[in-house]
Amino acid sequence: PQLPDGQDFPLPPVILGELGKDPHNPTVCFYGHVDVQPAKKEDGWKTDPYTLTEINGNLYGRGAVDNKGPVLAWINAVETFKALKLAMPVNFKFVIEGMEEAGSLGLEKLLEEEKQCFFSDVDYIVISDNLWLSNKKPALTYGSRGNACFFVEVK
Repeated sequence: PQLPDGQDFPLPPVILGELGKDPHNPTVCFYGHVDVQPAKKEDGWKTDPYTLTEINGNLYGRGAVDNKGPVLAWINAVETFKALKLAMPVNFKFVIEGMEEAGSLGLEKLLEEEKQCFFSDVDYIVISDNLWLSNKKPALTYGSRGNACFFVEVK
């Protein structure tokens, strides 16, 4: 792909993962992203987006809510089932990308290429990319209208 200034750049890989192939269980695909909004130090950001930083006893990590934390929560759920030697209630599939904040460049092509293979047995999709209503209440979004992304250059 190209940036608005014409510069080419390689897309980061999309991680596809799966665990479980029990034909009696439904297959749930969990989507999440690990990139963050671009930000400059002069905009008020004090920490690197990929370095967990302690300041006055509080931990800061850019993108922890949008969306690294929710991605890790699903992975931790799988880890907990395995550690407790519990049967998985569903077959898990994961799609984890690094371009969501830029419009998920390249994701549509990958989805189209994999629809007959990786995604062929998916029964449900959980889009794990949302805000928290407060420090104690996560949001549960049960529908969305979609997104449109574009650049406008005015001269």
